[in-house]
Amino acid sequence: DQELAQHTEAKFLQIQKDYEKLSFASGTLQKDSQQKQKAIEMLFQSLEKLQKEKADEQDMLEAIDVKADKAALGSKVNCSQFEENMERLDERMQELQSQISGQEQHWKQVQQKISDAMEEKLDRQELRNFSKRLEESWNRSIEDFEKKMTGDTGAGIKK
Repeated sequence: DQELAQHTEAKFLQIQKDYEKLSFASGTLQKDSQQKQKAIEMLFQSLEKLQKEKADEQDMLEAIDVKADKAALGSKVNCSQFEENMERLDERMQELQSQISGQEQHWKQVQQKISDAMEEKLDRQELRNFSKRLEESWNRSIEDFEKKMTGDTGAGIKK
């Protein structure tokens, strides 16, 4: 009986040691599980953050479409060519401006000639004589009218 009790006690101690080992292993597994759960939660948070901050695929496609196509670069204007063309355009504009100012001077000269010609026409002797006669006639008409107005002091006017 004693042998059986020792054997049972040895088995009990063995089971107790195994229980302690299993408890320790279970605690370790539980800690590992908690750490992995925290890591998974952090991954989910990172995933949510990335989904919020990520670029929309449609927006990316539109942005790519807006960028210049490398094949079309050959048809684009070269900067030096643009500057040369702008310089030529500027020179041409200056030429046109000088031509316009030249024409403006020419028009002023023509206008002055016409004005001088008009003055010469008006200064002719015949127009002076005509102007004198017209002025004398006008003065006589005014004098006659004044005489009629001042000379008639009657109470009534005949019809």
